[in-house]
Amino acid sequence: MENIALIESFSEFKDDKLIDRVTLMSILEDVFRNALKKKYGEDDNFDIIVNPDKGDLEIWRNRVVVADGEVEDSNKEISLSSARKIEPDFEVGEDVSEEVKLKDLGRRAILALRQNLISKIHEHDNTNIYKQFKELEGEIYNAEVHHIRHRAIILLDDEGNEIVLPKDRQIPSDFFRKGENVRGIIESVELKGNKPTIIMSRTAPGFLEKLFEQEIPEVFDGLITIKKVVRVPGEKAKVAVDSYDDRIDPVGACVGMKGSRIHSIVRELGNENIDVINYTNNDQLFITRALSPAKITSIKLDEENNRAEVILRPEEVSKAIGRGGHNIRLAGQLTGFEIDVFREGVEEDVELSEFTDEIEDWVIKEFSKIGLDTAKSVLEQDLEDLVRRTDLEEETIRQVFQVLRDEFEE
Repeated sequence: MENIALIESFSEFKDDKLIDRVTLMSILEDVFRNALKKKYGEDDNFDIIVNPDKGDLEIWRNRVVVADGEVEDSNKEISLSSARKIEPDFEVGEDVSEEVKLKDLGRRAILALRQNLISKIHEHDNTNIYKQFKELEGEIYNAEVHHIRHRAIILLDDEGNEIVLPKDRQIPSDFFRKGENVRGIIESVELKGNKPTIIMSRTAPGFLEKLFEQEIPEVFDGLITIKKVVRVPGEKAKVAVDSYDDRIDPVGACVGMKGSRIHSIVRELGNENIDVINYTNNDQLFITRALSPAKITSIKLDEENNRAEVILRPEEVSKAIGRGGHNIRLAGQLTGFEIDVFREGVEEDVELSEFTDEIEDWVIKEFSKIGLDTAKSVLEQDLEDLVRRTDLEEETIRQVFQVLRDEFEE
């Protein structure tokens, strides 16, 4: 039949995408009805019979026989003399069904049919992909590196679906080669036009949470609950865990003997330092645990303003703050409190903000980034260490030291 080539063009996609029979018939009928509307103005008096198994399709136009010279709508009515050319015994008032050949639609219409058919198949396929990945949002997914760009890595899964891993969703130490498998969570799925855009992330806290579910059976089984995850991707993370079974030590179960269970997670995240912390409703105890490995002397809470004043021995302060201020910042995010660190035995200290006449604001902000907000907290630091941890020049830090020392020598 004339339409076999057109049907075969559909079959090329059908075999690849595994479109079911009902959908196949629906798409074909929709495409042909659009063509009939363009040709005849309406399509409600046409029957379309699709046989996808044989690659066959028939179109029949139904019209009513009227007397010669009384045809008002040539699409729905046929004159008696024309009807008798089809069957000689037709009478006025009877229904006539006549097959419409593809050539009757015209060459341009047939080309448009094929293009519309391909477009409908792609649209159907993209809708299914969107639905499939929308259900996978927040879940771990594996895909292979297909193309490496400056701002993103393009991945392909086993079914050829394209997944984007943007630069800002990659761990700073990530380095991938073409053909390498990558794990992350499906962060978002959006339809842009008719094409789904699938975004993967390796920096989201949810990725670490899902890794715990995969690697630790008690978390997967629900015996251990992950209450909250906070991260500085590739640097440090804190995970609060809890168990409703007193016989289970949630921290011990997550870490394993000599860190055996958590080791694979740490390796996946580029040696990210992961603190696993026992969750508690006791805010003071939770803050104490969150600031580990520092040992706290005492805590004063201002629950109304979600602030905590923490007193530590001088040698514990750097542990509480951590490299780059990561430890104290993550502890604050985990507990929901803004944590201020004070040194035990230091009665007199001055906030750095009091020195704005002598020290520029941007310099004070550099110290604040690493958790140093008071004069003595800066003076207790090593010069070379401050040069390494901040974006300040050695001479600038020396000048700050001198300003602060003058304050206490007066």
